[in-house]
Amino acid sequence: MSNLVVDQKVLPDISKPKWDQGTYAGEKMFFLGRMSAQMPGNMVITGMLLSLYRTFPGVVFSHWINQSFNAVVNYTNRSGNSKATNERLFVSYCCATGGAMTAALGLNKMVKNSHGLAARLVPFAAIALANAINIPMMRSNEVTEGMELKDENDQLVGKSRKMAVLSIAQVTLSRIAMAMPYMVITPIIMNRITQTAYYRTRPWMQKYSEIPIQTFLAGLGLYFTTPLCCALFPQKSCVEVSKLEENVQKEILSRPNPPKLVYYNKGL
Repeated sequence: MSNLVVDQKVLPDISKPKWDQGTYAGEKMFFLGRMSAQMPGNMVITGMLLSLYRTFPGVVFSHWINQSFNAVVNYTNRSGNSKATNERLFVSYCCATGGAMTAALGLNKMVKNSHGLAARLVPFAAIALANAINIPMMRSNEVTEGMELKDENDQLVGKSRKMAVLSIAQVTLSRIAMAMPYMVITPIIMNRITQTAYYRTRPWMQKYSEIPIQTFLAGLGLYFTTPLCCALFPQKSCVEVSKLEENVQKEILSRPNPPKLVYYNKGL
């Protein structure tokens, strides 16, 4: 059955959603931008971030790779058919990369003589700041133009800036929450390992073990945090028309048989 009848009301079939991750169903997504690529891609990148934080070249290279990957993910998982100009994408990319590098280098200088764990937590602070820059800038056109609102029949009925701001905030929060467990717990575990006598008496382990250990731990964390944090907020959400901006309400209510609920795709 394509529709369900409940109390004589016909409800749309939502078993096959028409909206996919950032694009419309049927439109193939770039493979590195898919959420299925988050775990393997971020596992390798996080291993670099957590291991190459001590030197200037290491910070620059690892954060450049990380923000390049994030830019692809953020653009691929934008809301619906939202478009961004090449200039906006470039500015967003440069700001996020520059912000992450500046934060990492500045915090490294501050904790240079501090306990080892403090220095190991610098990459998380840097990527949290970068996410707070990258995602809003990458999707800033949704704030200026409004996020598409659709009725239960998937027909466009209006655009809302309010829902765009809310969606971008939710995505930013979920991305930071996604990174927090493995980028905080992994440094703690690695710091404990480096304090053991077994580690200290084996120079080969000090030289070669850090990247593979932290990469494995990051992958383990990503395996759980990626689906968990993507599910923090529903991708296809609904809102009552009465809770939208006044001008959007008027636009929707002026239509024949106006809906009481509208739906929007917040992206991932």
